[in-house]
Amino acid sequence: MEKILKQKKKELPFDENVRRLVIILIVLLIVTGVTKSTAFINLSNSQSIGKQLTEYGLMSLGMGICMLSGGIDLSTVYVANLSGICAGLIFQMNMPGNIALGCLAALCVGALCGTFNGILISRFHIPPMLATLGSYELFMGISVVLSGGSTVSVHGEIELLSSLTILNIPLPFIIFILCTSVLAFIMGQTKFGMRAYLVGTSAKAAEFAGIHVNATIIKCYMMSGLLAGIAGLISLSRLNSAKADFGTSYTMQTILVAVLGGINPNGGAGKISGIAFAVIILQLLSSYLNQFPAISNYYRDLIWGAALLLVLVFNVEISRRAGKKKS
Repeated sequence: MEKILKQKKKELPFDENVRRLVIILIVLLIVTGVTKSTAFINLSNSQSIGKQLTEYGLMSLGMGICMLSGGIDLSTVYVANLSGICAGLIFQMNMPGNIALGCLAALCVGALCGTFNGILISRFHIPPMLATLGSYELFMGISVVLSGGSTVSVHGEIELLSSLTILNIPLPFIIFILCTSVLAFIMGQTKFGMRAYLVGTSAKAAEFAGIHVNATIIKCYMMSGLLAGIAGLISLSRLNSAKADFGTSYTMQTILVAVLGGINPNGGAGKISGIAFAVIILQLLSSYLNQFPAISNYYRDLIWGAALLLVLVFNVEISRRAGKKKS
């Protein structure tokens, strides 16, 4: 098994997809700078972009981890909402330490929901798409029951989580960068990360190699749930409220970000750093489109859907050509 892990580690360098994303980001910055100049590239707008990308960026990281292990997590948005609602209900209580308790509750709820998904997939062998499709309905139902079908509103110190800046950098964006760095290290430099890649490549082969496949899958989904819990907290602090059906469009965006970031939908290939660059590119593009009032928001889903299909076709074509060169 050690030989396999070492070999897999050698296969995970700074890949070509990340280089392409860096080039795309630079070109996009040049285009926005030339066409909109200081009206777009300024401190205030940069801070706004940093805040807006954090929530679905964190969920995209979780989606990426699940994809790397050969699965998918369609429930991530509703895990975030449930975590935010649980935290919000605790914040509403007039008791000492309710802020710390609410934050801890959000993280625990997220991790538990992710673990539940992992168990459904690994122990009961339910296909990841069906398991998380069913669990998102469950989590949304629990959220509706807990909130009474209404919005859970909060005020107070929790607002600092989204409004605080450090050296003019929004705290949510710093949290996103920290989470990305930690995950990049875990998935790229640790035995667990290598095991997750191997499971995503072939669960059967990983099992023969002595890897505990079920434990690896559960941990991947637990990490996804934990990231969703953090996203739920940040959303709660930014909006001062949480709702059971908030951010339903984020599900497609997280899949788009993960695929654009170079994660193979079939599992076993991709880099966490690519997800981070993809998040920044998509948010930058979204904010840039907002500068043009003539472009309706109704075209956004069309643009994201077309982008997802183009990236999938492009990645398949690149893989096909790479396969021909090897043969």
